[in-house]
Parts: sequence; C-alpha cells; structure tokens
Amino acid sequence: WGGWVGAGCGGSVPGCDVRLQVQSVEKPQYRGTLHCFKSIIKQESVLGLYKGLGSPLMGLTFINALVFGVQGNTLRALGHDSPLNQFLAGAAAGAIQCVICCPMELAKTRLQLQDAGPARTYKGSLDCLVQIYGHEGLRGVNRGMVSTLLRETPSFGVYFLTYDALTRALGCEPGDRLLVPKLLLAGGTSGIMSWLSTYPVDVVKSRLQADGLRGAPRYRGILDCVRQSYRAEGWRVFTRGLASTLLRAFPVNAATFATVTVVLTYARGEEAGPEGEAVPAASAAPTGPALAQPSSL
Repeated sequence: WGGWVGAGCGGSVPGCDVRLQVQSVEKPQYRGTLHCFKSIIKQESVLGLYKGLGSPLMGLTFINALVFGVQGNTLRALGHDSPLNQFLAGAAAGAIQCVICCPMELAKTRLQLQDAGPARTYKGSLDCLVQIYGHEGLRGVNRGMVSTLLRETPSFGVYFLTYDALTRALGCEPGDRLLVPKLLLAGGTSGIMSWLSTYPVDVVKSRLQADGLRGAPRYRGILDCVRQSYRAEGWRVFTRGLASTLLRAFPVNAATFATVTVVLTYARGEEAGPEGEAVPAASAAPTGPALAQPSSL
C-alpha cells in the first residue's frame, strides 16, 4: 500500500512522487505534479511513468495478503473490536510488512531516479537489489528501514481505524443496494487519511533512500535529513509530491478495501454450525456491523 499499495506502499501518480520529493531546491527540475507528468512523457515516453513498476509488482500481492491477514488475526487476539484495537491491529500489520516494503521501495526509488537509456545503472528491480547488496550488504538493502517503520506503523493504524469508523457510520451491511459505493468511499477516504497522517516521514524516507545516488551522501540519519531539508527549503519540503500521492491514493485504496471486503463475504459464505447445519457468517460474529472491517466479515 506508498509506495504502491495501501497506506504506505502505494499512493502516487506513476513516476512523480519520488522525483518531486528529492529534486534539488537550487535547480528544481519540475514545477509541480502536472509538469512532472508531462516532462516524463516528453523525455522518456509513457514508459517513463512506470519506472520501478516491477518492484511493487514483485511484492504487491504478498504485502496485501500479509497486511490484511496480520490485521485480522491481531484484532482477534486482542479479544474485542474497539477503535483502539483497530488502530493497534493496523499498526502491527504496517510494522510487519516493512520487511518487504522497505527493500521494494528502495528499488523503486533508485529505478525512478536513474538516467534513461543505455547508460542506466540498473536493468530492473531485482538487478537493483542485487547490486545494492553486492556493494553495501544487507544494511544497504534495508536503507530507510527506520523511517519506513515510522511511516507505516501509525499510518496503517489510521488506515484501518478510519475504514472501520466510516463503514459503521455509513451503515455498511449485507444486502444494502449501496454497499459497494459505501465501501469505495470508506476505502478511498481511509487511504487519504493514512497518507496525510505520516506524509512528511515519507519525504524523509525517500530522501534517505535516494541519498548518494548522484554524488556523495548528504545525510547522516533521519534527524539530520529533517534539519537539512527544513533549513534549505522550509516546511513546504515535507509536502512535496503530496498532490500526486493523494490523486492515486483514493481510487487505489477504494478498490483494495472494497475488493477484499466483497471477496471475503462471498468466500466465507455460510459457516458450519455445531450440529453441522449452516449458520450465516453474520450470525456467527454478532459483534458490530458484519462489514465493519475485513476480519469480522
């Protein structure tokens, strides 16, 4: 989920977010999201918009399965459905998926920023990670892990909490003829809220992962990156690329949550009762609206 899916690994106009976040303030290459979009197409063709696409595709399915699985099981382990437990379950899911998300986003960042043409350093996502591992070892592959954790943990908590609150407020119940539009609205809004909650951390993460790609490394760590960025460009630096991220966050997360919820509803169907007779899934889990969150479908 920015990234590319969900709250974190997901959420920007293809090819634009990282370029806007890390461009030099002294010699800015792009004036904004639309200018960045047009420039990429003009200089690199439409294919330039999808630089680094292989990296998120490699882990997209696994990350989604991991996030929703961990969130659902954590919520059950906590014992009851409450706003606090929704946040904690989402935060746990966000933290665990960082193991996959961090190297994936590192490769995406490097591929988006490398020069086009035969002079490019990396041939693809896997080649990028192999080269980084060869030069910098495991530490290099996990560059930006702390900032990724700082972004993903609270943002996924906000993600699932917002979705749960909205589905309850909208009255998302089986049989509602407006169920799918309501799920789309709840999912898209959840994605936007999750990105807004930690977007400045994402800017710092991107800068750390891109550091040293063109010239000597500039930052000694997260706090040093924050200090240098703020000193050079002011507070606006921490909102760079936000528009492109939010433009994609709504439809992507709307589709993600709605699909997961509807598929689980049909996949579970009826659960067997104690005497072997069929019992509707909604009756088996009477606490809260059946579609309040995926784990209680």
